[in-house]
Amino acid sequence: MQFTYINLSSEKSWKNYRQMVVLIEQRTRKILKIRQSFQFSVIMVDEDRIHEINRDYRNIDRPTDVISFASQDQLSIQVKESTTELGDIFINVKAVREQAEQYGHSLKREFSFLVTHGLLHLLGYDHMKDDDEKEMNQLQEEILSEIAQR
Repeated sequence: MQFTYINLSSEKSWKNYRQMVVLIEQRTRKILKIRQSFQFSVIMVDEDRIHEINRDYRNIDRPTDVISFASQDQLSIQVKESTTELGDIFINVKAVREQAEQYGHSLKREFSFLVTHGLLHLLGYDHMKDDDEKEMNQLQEEILSEIAQR
């Protein structure tokens, strides 16, 4: 497992959440039975930056909580390369705080949820159809159940 954790936000406290990414990656690998090595980035950004990213790359002119950019359109974990580059997960630190308060759970839980959500997108999961959304929601809960409960 390899990942890069970058805090580009003005809040330095987010560096303390790096260990949560390790736990999420390990749990995801176990649940999805992934043996191959992969790498990805988690980038913490301020609301203005994620707004720019959302506008420039998704043509949606508003901030969001998390954006994932997969390195490959169709990911096959069976790729024979030594390490597969999955892509980048951008997380809006303001949204983490606001959503944790809104949903009545900890920053740790909300941060972990957004990383898990982003990582599943990088692994090819989506929630555009009802069945896909149900599957993704179940996986998120299973991954988070031992890491950051509600």
